Amino acid sequence: MTDRKVALVTGASRGAGAGIARGFGELGYTVYVTGRTVAPGDAKGWDGSVLPGTVAETAARITELGGQGIPVLCDHADDAQVARLFEQIEAEQGRLDILVNNATYIHHQLITKMPFWEKELDAQKILDVGLRSAYVASWHAAKIMVPQGSGLIGMVSSFGATCYMHGPAYGAQKAGLDKLAHDMWHDLRDTGVAAVSIWLGPQMTERAKISAEVEPEQYKELIATAENPEFTAHILDAIDKAPNRDELSGQTLVGAEIAKALGVTDRGVERPSYREMLGTPRERNFAAIY
Repeated sequence: MTDRKVALVTGASRGAGAGIARGFGELGYTVYVTGRTVAPGDAKGWDGSVLPGTVAETAARITELGGQGIPVLCDHADDAQVARLFEQIEAEQGRLDILVNNATYIHHQLITKMPFWEKELDAQKILDVGLRSAYVASWHAAKIMVPQGSGLIGMVSSFGATCYMHGPAYGAQKAGLDKLAHDMWHDLRDTGVAAVSIWLGPQMTERAKISAEVEPEQYKELIATAENPEFTAHILDAIDKAPNRDELSGQTLVGAEIAKALGVTDRGVERPSYREMLGTPRERNFAAIY
C-alpha cells in the first residue's frame, strides 16, 4: 500500500506512453507501466532502425524523477494478462487513481501514403490493441475505481477522430476512443469516477524524430511545435483535481486547450492546439506524430 496516488499507463515502453508515465513520476505518483519490450531492439522505427525503451527502463526513470515506477510485462491483446495486471495493482496498492489507455498497435505502414486496401491487412490490428484493449482495461479499472468512489479514465486520442489521418483504421480507433469516454461517462455519473478523451498534439517521441527524417517536409512544421509527452500526464492530473471535473467527464478535450484553461504548461511553454495552427477541415490530411 502507498500514500502516493496510483496511475497505470498502458503501452509505456517508449513513445508517448513512456513520456506520460514519466510525467506522473514527476508528480510523485506510483506508476504501473505496461508493455511487451523486455530488451532494447525488440521494436523498430519506420525506417527499420532500432527503437530504445523497455518497461523496466521507463519504470526506473519514473523512480529517478521522484515517483515509484513498477514495470509489468503485459500484452494488451491478451485478456488474461490484463486481468492479472489489475489483480496485481489491487493487491499491491488497494486503489487506482488514474488509468491512461495509451497502448496501441503501430503497424509499420501506418504513415505510408497509400490507400488502405494496399496496406497489409494487419494494419487493422489497431482496432484490437488500441480500441478494444482500452475497453477491457477500462472495464477492469472501473471495478476498482467505482467501489473506492474516485478515479479518472483517460483515452489517448487525436484529431484523427474527425479528419483523415493515416487511414480509416487509425481514424476509427481514435473516434472509437472518444465515443468510449462519452458513453462511459453516462454509466459513471454519480460514482466519483470520470472519463475523458484527450487529443494530443504532435509528440516529441522516438518515432517522431524518425518520421521527421523519413518525411522531412511533412513533419517539419509539426516537429517545431511538438509537445513533450510528459505534458499530457500533467494535464490529466489537473483534470482530476479540477473543480469542474464532473463537467469535463465524458468530453473529448484538446490537450493544449484544456491545459491553458487549467493553467498547465509544457515546461513553462503554452502549446498551441491543432485548431490554432491548422483548423480542422475534414478533408485535410493532418499528420499525427506518436
